[in-house]
Amino acid sequence: MTVAPEGRKLLRLEVRNSETPIERKPSWIRTRARTGPQYTELKGLVRSGGLHTVCEEAGCPNIYECWEDREATFLIGGEQCTRRCDFCQIDTGRPADLDVDEPRRVAESVRQMGLRYSTVTGVARDDLDDGGSWLYAETVRKIHEMNPGTGVELLIPDFNSRDDQLGPVFDARPEVLAHNLETVPRIFKRIRPAFRYERSLEVLTKARAQGLVTKSNLILGMGETPDEVTSALHDLHEAGCEIITITQYLRPTKRHHPVERWVKPEEFVEHSRAAEQIGFAGVMAGPLVRSSYRAGRLYAQTVAHRGEELHPDLAHLTESGPAAQEASSLLARS
Repeated sequence: MTVAPEGRKLLRLEVRNSETPIERKPSWIRTRARTGPQYTELKGLVRSGGLHTVCEEAGCPNIYECWEDREATFLIGGEQCTRRCDFCQIDTGRPADLDVDEPRRVAESVRQMGLRYSTVTGVARDDLDDGGSWLYAETVRKIHEMNPGTGVELLIPDFNSRDDQLGPVFDARPEVLAHNLETVPRIFKRIRPAFRYERSLEVLTKARAQGLVTKSNLILGMGETPDEVTSALHDLHEAGCEIITITQYLRPTKRHHPVERWVKPEEFVEHSRAAEQIGFAGVMAGPLVRSSYRAGRLYAQTVAHRGEELHPDLAHLTESGPAAQEASSLLARS
């Protein structure tokens, strides 16, 4: 294979990655399809309305739980990213022209689905003068405008930590401002060559300084050590990050970084305890935890940790049930 599905020539790194076969998943990497009334209703609404969510299109294993809580995730900015991370399944290339009606359509989908909490993520748009900051900010504004009782979590690229690009995004006031660090300093440049470790921490610091609830994610199994994970947790907390999710790397294709190790649930429990001891307000760790998993619950926990009260329109976020993909829950069922 010398050509990527999107038509571009494979990078030397991708050719090298392709020499390693896709790894067999261990027994603890599994999920159960437990459908409930909210999930069933939401699936019907998505089908009848022709709506699109990352949950379905990425085959997320947590769709049953999240949809039962009336939570879903949307991708904005197109299907091509201007950067390439060695773990990410989104194609790299020249994106299509900016779709200025996308924020309204996403907000309308949130309304039609009756979501209680929505996560919005997107591609890096370094091709645009503003890096795509208007698109991210406008999507938050439209969701709030059309769905006043719905929380919005915004997962952003780093916008090169430029204040003129971050400012409009912060001013849109999402309930949670997320920027994912993903990995540890030693392997960061190899895994995320277009990003910088310290710059990502700086984005979180700037968001926290604006009073926003801040969140990040770490992916395990790409070559880090447990001690390096602990150090990264300290770095994140010192940078002002309040919520952390920790997950197992699952390789999308042979072109992507090979899985270096399968992290057992017991280690995820250790990292979760360490994060709580460090002082994170919200922690979720497990092999199939994703950054948007039980996002509303983590936001509600963080507001309580701050000693603040949830807006009455968002009080329902305290009602979430147990998290099946949390490592401690996996061990309890084994």
